[in-house]
Amino acid sequence: MFISDGSASSKSERTRARLREIALTSFRDRGYDATTMRLIAQEAGVSVGNAYYHFATKNDLVQELYLEVQRGHRAAAVPALVDADDLVDRIAIVYRTGLDQLTAYHEHAAEFLSAAVSPRSEINPLAEASGEARAITEGLFAEAVHGARSGTAPKDLAEALPTVLFLAHLLLALFWVYDRSEGQQRTRRLLDRGLALLRTTLPLARLPIVRGVVRELLELIAEAGR
Repeated sequence: MFISDGSASSKSERTRARLREIALTSFRDRGYDATTMRLIAQEAGVSVGNAYYHFATKNDLVQELYLEVQRGHRAAAVPALVDADDLVDRIAIVYRTGLDQLTAYHEHAAEFLSAAVSPRSEINPLAEASGEARAITEGLFAEAVHGARSGTAPKDLAEALPTVLFLAHLLLALFWVYDRSEGQQRTRRLLDRGLALLRTTLPLARLPIVRGVVRELLELIAEAGR
């Protein structure tokens, strides 16, 4: 009895989805170090070779984790942005929903940081392989900035702002990794202070004497993230 190409493809897709689901759960519960391709294959009931057929390395599955987290981030942030008009309020929504999505991974976050910190790492958030997940996050900041209807930034400053906000998001996440306060409240307080400072200084950026300097600074920071 012959198996159609469609049936084989469907089975392959189910296997891939199962491997992905097991890996993402294991990353959350066991961390990066304890999650191995052998363990994933064993829990999925497939050979290690089959697991490698679908995902060439464990880091490919980390990229799937990045996408899962950022898609959840987008799903949480976009509805909240609908009712927010003020620029800083909209930026705050993106940051806070982003932290919310990370919460479940805090116990093992340092392991992911250790694996990602090298510029040559495939799971470095600025690596080419991380581009799709990065685009989701930076896109959220772009929506927050360009969708604001009050407290807006001048157009020339607004162009560089999403990339700068994304880089600040990475720095905030780094602080969060090391934050051992209950519920990572130190990270939340740091964010609140940063947002308050942004709200205070943003009007100054509209002054002609300051605007050019601010634009140069934002463009310089944005260049570091490219």
